[in-house]
Amino acid sequence: MSAGQRIGPLLSAGLLMGAGLGGFVDGIVFHQILQWHNMLSGWLPPDNLVDAKVNMLWDGIFHAAVWLMTVAGLAVLFKAGHRPDVLWSGRVLVGALLLGWGCFNVIEGLVDHQWLGIHHVMEYAANTLPADLAFLGFGVVLILAGWRLVLRS
Repeated sequence: MSAGQRIGPLLSAGLLMGAGLGGFVDGIVFHQILQWHNMLSGWLPPDNLVDAKVNMLWDGIFHAAVWLMTVAGLAVLFKAGHRPDVLWSGRVLVGALLLGWGCFNVIEGLVDHQWLGIHHVMEYAANTLPADLAFLGFGVVLILAGWRLVLRS
């Protein structure tokens, strides 16, 4: 990086987009394809039509939130594209995307899975802790990999 060049705007954009895209992976894979949990399935098991619809509504609100986060990241990236002082680096962008996804996993895993208990990764497993810990561990791996890429730029 040469004098006067900044990575902050690219890092901010990647963090927002990474968190949003990580949320989409969570929602699409765990909520919809595998159907391991819904947004409120720890509090309101979707075992009847009304509770299933409430869970579906909150899954939709979750998807709308991560979509907005992704769009915000694109807006920051677009704005950064008009700045001559921004260092354009694929390594920084990919690292920031991984950081954002990892932060999403760790924050969502701690808040929703552990502290609030609104759902677990595998809500209907006999022991929910191993999958929750794997989700958190994967988030930490993503953060470390992303941080390494950003530092190497």
